[in-house]
Amino acid sequence: MLVTTVPSGSSADPWPIRPLLAGLVDDASLVQPRVSAPGIDAVVARYLSARDGGYGAMLGHLVCPVSRLPALVTELARSAPVRPVELALVVDTGLGAVPKALSTVFSRSSLLTPRTVETAAPPDVDAIWLERVSEFVPEDVTAVVEPRRPLGGSEEETEAWLDAVARVAEHGCTPKLRCGGQRVSDVPSVEEIERFLDVTVGAGRGYTAIGLREAVRPSPEIEGDRGRHGVLNLLVATARRLGLGEGTVAAALHETDGAALVAEVEDMSDRTVDQVRGMFSCCGIDPDPMSIREFATLGLL
Repeated sequence: MLVTTVPSGSSADPWPIRPLLAGLVDDASLVQPRVSAPGIDAVVARYLSARDGGYGAMLGHLVCPVSRLPALVTELARSAPVRPVELALVVDTGLGAVPKALSTVFSRSSLLTPRTVETAAPPDVDAIWLERVSEFVPEDVTAVVEPRRPLGGSEEETEAWLDAVARVAEHGCTPKLRCGGQRVSDVPSVEEIERFLDVTVGAGRGYTAIGLREAVRPSPEIEGDRGRHGVLNLLVATARRLGLGEGTVAAALHETDGAALVAEVEDMSDRTVDQVRGMFSCCGIDPDPMSIREFATLGLL
């Protein structure tokens, strides 16, 4: 089930967020390895402060693994948020733990509102496994599934990954694209992202992303030949794959000129924005390396 409704900045916000960026950025700090992840208390304090701040309408879900849910509930109860936190629940202890986790979330409705349940798919993901996921996820919660991309795999392995992405989308789940991680090999190539967009956006299916750290792709001389990927690059690439922008998808993904990407974003019509966000619903980042204020520096906030 794909979320296509794009929130807009509240009239109470001192700096309302444009619809293209509203609810775009999920805080994925808690899915980092335990040795490097910040404490629950620090993440909750930062998330609530950002959500209730001037750029809060750009902030989407708080991403939390099932294994850390009890600690999150305890910290939220202590923090007493003025409204529930929108939760992206990541399965890290097996699908069998999902019903209990969701029961916990629903029982604390003053603290949490479940929006997505996200899980990695087995290499041989099929309709039977996807149906099991659907059984665990309520109708008003989005099932997000990540077929794992082969790291340095052969063309045959890449094709198998893309076939798995297609099966996930065809079943009604939202595919997730991992754009970075602890290793250089966790970063997909431009060609791999382009092919992923062909399978999802090209077929009228949406997707989410995780592992992004910058608003704009860094210059090659800074990050090496493979490089990292930018949020704006993906937004523009999605628009171009929909046939709503000039230039190629690959060129959008390679672009390191923030001003050029901003100019293309500024030219998007309201209808284009709705269609782009209907395809690219949200992206998980660690706010430490990439502040939302980076978008303000680019003149987008």
